[in-house]
Amino acid sequence: MPVIDFTLLGLFIFAQTAYFATFLVDAYHFSRPVNWVDTSLEAKNATTEFPYIVLFYPVLRELEETMRTTFHSLSLLDYPRSRFRIVAIPNRDDKETIQALRRLQREYPFVQVMTVPPTTHPSWNCVWKAWNQNPKAYWWHKGKRAGNRALPPKKTRQLIYAFYNLPQDMGSEEDFLVNYIDADSCPPRDHFLAAAIGIRDYDVLQAQNVAGNLNESLSASWHAFDHMTWDGLKYPHLSADGKQPFWVLGKGLFFRASDLIALGGFHPWLTIEDPEVGMRFWVNGRKLGIINGSLIEEVPNSFARGITQRKRWVAGFFQSLTTPLRDMGMKPIDRFKAWLNFLPCLSLWLNAVGLPIGAWALWRWLSGDPVVPEFLMPLVAVNLSAFIISLTVIYVRTWHRTGLVLNKTGPRVYYMLRINPLFILAWWVIWLIPLAIGLRMYLRDEGLVWERTEKTDSNSRLVRAARHWGGAGRAASTALGKPATSTSAEALQRSSLNV
Repeated sequence: MPVIDFTLLGLFIFAQTAYFATFLVDAYHFSRPVNWVDTSLEAKNATTEFPYIVLFYPVLRELEETMRTTFHSLSLLDYPRSRFRIVAIPNRDDKETIQALRRLQREYPFVQVMTVPPTTHPSWNCVWKAWNQNPKAYWWHKGKRAGNRALPPKKTRQLIYAFYNLPQDMGSEEDFLVNYIDADSCPPRDHFLAAAIGIRDYDVLQAQNVAGNLNESLSASWHAFDHMTWDGLKYPHLSADGKQPFWVLGKGLFFRASDLIALGGFHPWLTIEDPEVGMRFWVNGRKLGIINGSLIEEVPNSFARGITQRKRWVAGFFQSLTTPLRDMGMKPIDRFKAWLNFLPCLSLWLNAVGLPIGAWALWRWLSGDPVVPEFLMPLVAVNLSAFIISLTVIYVRTWHRTGLVLNKTGPRVYYMLRINPLFILAWWVIWLIPLAIGLRMYLRDEGLVWERTEKTDSNSRLVRAARHWGGAGRAASTALGKPATSTSAEALQRSSLNV
């Protein structure tokens, strides 16, 4: 066999073996049980306790219309108005966003604004004091940034400031649930009510996400597919009866404020806080529950914006899965299981080798000069079968979830055509770009400053039409085997309070 054929065959064997390993990881994830929060109508009607909830809204140079759409969705929440607060947390030097928030307060007076000053301001002293006294804030006590008060200006810094300063502002000893969302996130009406139910059984709650602008452009369709496959299909299995290290999704989650205080708050020196804080909850015995309801969000409508967003995710994954795991006290076997959460994304690198080598092997076979030994054919057959089964499950689930934001068959079919297998293979090749950039960012210790993903208020008409909470949403919930949300009137009758 010529040297070049021998080399290519070696790469083919490597790729097939690696693909098989990724399918085994998928099988492992799907074998884990899902801890769903019971949001049946019976559970909602039986709810008599309404824990106090604080929703933090970190924003940076956001369009006023984008924030207005989110506030519109929040104004529809089915929850006693006296039992929650909505607190926007812009940076103090973000004058335009602060002015926009002040104008929006006239329309939505329930919105409060807490501006975040530089870390040199005396109001940060409560943070430094808390971290000094808590060894679980490991980044403050060891490492090259120990004791560094110059926290990078990004979402995590805003959350840290608000999280430690708000209890002083509230003047109450009552514990509360923390929830935070992105500028474009629009929760369903029962978002808080689901938390009131779920927090009785679980310590951390995570709602799912779905893109509302999935047909806005081809890039939006492909970006939305990531959330369809991860948020809506694989992620819920991380709950796993508490036996699998889990991440949170960075929006739409709930936890007790006292729990995060005990665990040291948010880690400020990571590109994204989502993986690390979730795994720190898990290491300390907190259990995850999944809320079936989905927040509507906006995905980037251009490939450039999508790469900007995803490279930050990748950098944050690498950062969270290395030194922090040891510092938070995770055992070696658990660190391995934590890495398995990243493997579905990381395995996209295989396509750089697997696709061209597979095309070469197929061409040789079609030309009557096969080079793949017969003993490898069962492995190839297993991989092809697993790929077909995996795509089938993904497409069936995706079709159902399109009903959450699209209430007509035509647009749903159009979306499915835009994510056909050939297009998705192309999208997975494009994913190599943010994977490479994100790895470089991790190696260079970059990504600490907030490089925001621009929002364009793409979901305004959808949210205002209330499709997500109306017929389309109920039909999709039924199709997914999950109970539909209740109406505002039902919640009012249960609470007997003004909402």
